[in-house]
Amino acid sequence: MKYTYLLIDFFTIIVPFLFSFHPKLSFHKTWHAFFPAVIITGIIFIVWDSYFTYLGIWGFNEQYLTGFEIFNLPVEEVLFFFCIPYACVFTFHCLDLFIEKSFSKKMEEKITFGLVVIFVVVASFNYSYIYTTSTFLSLALLLVISSYILKIKWLTKFYLIYAILLLPFLIVNGLLTGTGLENPVVWYNETAFMGIRIFTIPLEDVFYGMELILLNLLIYYGLLNRMKIKKSFK
Repeated sequence: MKYTYLLIDFFTIIVPFLFSFHPKLSFHKTWHAFFPAVIITGIIFIVWDSYFTYLGIWGFNEQYLTGFEIFNLPVEEVLFFFCIPYACVFTFHCLDLFIEKSFSKKMEEKITFGLVVIFVVVASFNYSYIYTTSTFLSLALLLVISSYILKIKWLTKFYLIYAILLLPFLIVNGLLTGTGLENPVVWYNETAFMGIRIFTIPLEDVFYGMELILLNLLIYYGLLNRMKIKKSFK
C-alpha cells in the first residue's frame, strides 16, 4: 500500500515517456524546452502546495506513501508536478499535430473573457474558502496574461485539449482523492473549498490542474519560439 502514490505517478508518465521517442512524434527533441518549463512551474506549485500543507488545507495519508519527504511534502507529491505535466504536455504536443484551430481569434477572446469573469465571480462569492479563491483568481490572472498581454495564438487548442485531458485527469485524481481506495491518498480540509465534488474530486482541482498545465505550456512554447528565433539568426 505504501507504494500507491508512487505507482500512480509511474503509470501516469511511463506511456508518454516511451512514446516520446516515436519518430512521428519526436517529443524528446523538445526536452530542451520542456524541462526548464516543468522545473520553473514545478517550483511555483511546490511552494504553493507546501504552504497549503503547512496550513492544513490538505494533507497526505501515510499508508499510501514511502515516507520520504522534500520540505514538508511527500516525494510522491513533488514527482506529481513533473509526471502529470509531462503526460499532459506530451498529449498536447501530439494532438496539436491533428487538431486545427476551430475558433476565430475574436471568439477565442470572448471565451477567455467569459471564463475570466466567471472565475472572478466564483472567487468573489467564495472568498472565505482559501483554496477556491486562490485557484480561481490566479487562473483568471494567468488567462488575462496569456490572451491580452502575451497574445498567444493557441488558447483555443488548449481549451479543447484540456477538455480531452479531463478524462484521464478524473481517473488519476479520482484515485488520489479516494476512488476505489479505503482512504484518500490526499485529503482536503472541508473548510477550505466550496465542498462541490466530482465523485471524490473537489471541483477546484479541475481548475488547479488547468492552471498547472497552462503555465507549463506557456513557458514551454515560449522557450521553443525563442530558440527558433535564435537559430534563424545564425
